[in-house]
Amino acid sequence: MINQPITSVWEITMGCNMRCKHCGSICENPLPDELTTEEALDLCRQLGELGMQYITLSGGEPTTRKDWHLIAKELTKNGVIPNIITNGWLVTEEIAKLAAEAGVGTVAISLDGLEEHHDYMRKPGSFARSSQSLKYLKDAGIATSVITTISTENLLMLGEMKEKFIEMGVSQWQLQIALPMGSFKDRKETTLAPSQIDDVINFAYETMLEDRIAVDLADCLGYFNIKEIKVRQKRAGNENAFWTGCGAGKTSFGILHNGDIVGCTSIREQKYIEGNIRETSLKDIWEKESNFAWNREMSRDKLSGVCKTCTYGDYCHGGCSNTRISIGGDMYAENTHCSYNYAVACEMKKLSDNIDTLKAQAEEYLKESNFEMVLHACERLISKDESEKLLSDYALAAYMTGNYKLCVELNDKILNKDSNHVYGLKGLGLALCKLERIEEGIENLKKASELSPEGYVDPYHDYIIVLFQLGRIEEAKEVLKKAQEKHKQCAKELAREFKEIMLA
Repeated sequence: MINQPITSVWEITMGCNMRCKHCGSICENPLPDELTTEEALDLCRQLGELGMQYITLSGGEPTTRKDWHLIAKELTKNGVIPNIITNGWLVTEEIAKLAAEAGVGTVAISLDGLEEHHDYMRKPGSFARSSQSLKYLKDAGIATSVITTISTENLLMLGEMKEKFIEMGVSQWQLQIALPMGSFKDRKETTLAPSQIDDVINFAYETMLEDRIAVDLADCLGYFNIKEIKVRQKRAGNENAFWTGCGAGKTSFGILHNGDIVGCTSIREQKYIEGNIRETSLKDIWEKESNFAWNREMSRDKLSGVCKTCTYGDYCHGGCSNTRISIGGDMYAENTHCSYNYAVACEMKKLSDNIDTLKAQAEEYLKESNFEMVLHACERLISKDESEKLLSDYALAAYMTGNYKLCVELNDKILNKDSNHVYGLKGLGLALCKLERIEEGIENLKKASELSPEGYVDPYHDYIIVLFQLGRIEEAKEVLKKAQEKHKQCAKELAREFKEIMLA
């Protein structure tokens, strides 16, 4: 199997009893092509066979579909934990009891503000009904959580909302941002600005430290902000957890009301539909190599702006795909609503138009090992200055930020001027190895080592490490021996550093 799916969101109906002002799907009435009960139960069995762990039933409003509990029960029967996202309006003691009997894991209730704002966004009386539904579910022994969609209209309410939710006995709270799609397109002026993303992250971090309510950041919120990472680690129960990119088509997928399979239910244009379970088995849709290519084959080279060269680009891949589409207008757009992107953008505004000042800034960034900004400073300088120093600094920044193709190009420029440039050969060799052009890379590292002047052992050092990482231990030992013979004054230091290799 290409990728092992873990979870899915299944829109079991497009029918809804509310007309929310921020609905991403503009849900109103059930559509005539929705899956029948028989088709839905068969899909439950296919989901079990595929090895799914969790399925989130959503809509529309899932509880408006009369057989929602039968679907949940069949999922449980097939080893899949069903969760539900609901507006809570229809949740009664009887509904809560049905959910418990069906084996529902968690029911998430949407609460988007204090009573006045929530009712304004959704429906008069909905805050009270949702609050009561939490009690019914809790009494039935079902785990509950609250989901809040944040815009400029309720951002400043978060503190009061937290206190209210704690008072209500809410134990888990997920924060997500409203995106300009569906009904919210008409209110896009209330979408958070890039500068406000950190406000949400800071709030989540402070809430986490208080430890009075568990807080989670949805996939649309991040990335690579230290506080955001800490929040994710706490919720994951893993101190090494961090954002590793959109899971669509890799670990998750979406199921639309009519059985269409997509990578994400928010990305539902025809070109993103990978198949339909009425025509093709779920297993065949998932395992078809060309499916979900937009994300399975995503690389930062395809992205634009800061995302294209970002230090974290190789695993972040531009954050939430739907954020890039709904705000940037394109799958490969720069994600300006990323915390790290915003920080870099703010720093880039400080870059001078004066070449001498810009050079000084680049030097300062280099001293601080802020390779992201060295990269952007050198990018501006390169059209005015192609000195060996600038090319070397630019190449180093490219390597350290994972921009290996650029690193190759820059070191090639250095070597075109001086084919025996040791630093250029070393940099080229390392970058080629990262691009899996191993033998070419090793040849350049070998040449750099042989040309290295007395006392400059860096080329040998990198050469030995690369060989060791490739499992070519005997070659690494031989290179270490040559390095010790050539750089006698560094022999003991090299022996200490590579003791592990010598003992291998």
